[in-house]
Amino acid sequence: MTTDLLLIVQIVLVVILVIAVLLQKSSSIGLGAYSGSNESVFGAKGPSAFLAKATFFIGFLFVVNTIALGYLYSSAKQASVVDNMVEKTNVLAPTAPTATPVAPTKETKPAQ
Repeated sequence: MTTDLLLIVQIVLVVILVIAVLLQKSSSIGLGAYSGSNESVFGAKGPSAFLAKATFFIGFLFVVNTIALGYLYSSAKQASVVDNMVEKTNVLAPTAPTATPVAPTKETKPAQ
């Protein structure tokens, strides 16, 4: 349940991070050209300082969430796909050595 929630948060963070990176001003302007005149909302420097801080914060959350997901998935005691196949087919599982049959020997009877 926890991993499902963190996985959903991870997808949302990815989408927000991509949007934040694409909105930043670059030499080719990117999608920042479509944001309108944001200078009055974000201050005299425009959205560049705000978007840089937001991108850093979202990136930090993304890394922390990735580490948490990795820890939770690795600590789960689930068998891998290969382990499940071995249990079903027993092809790769080592088998106990079987005893080889020994031919009966002829016993000599003592003389009477």
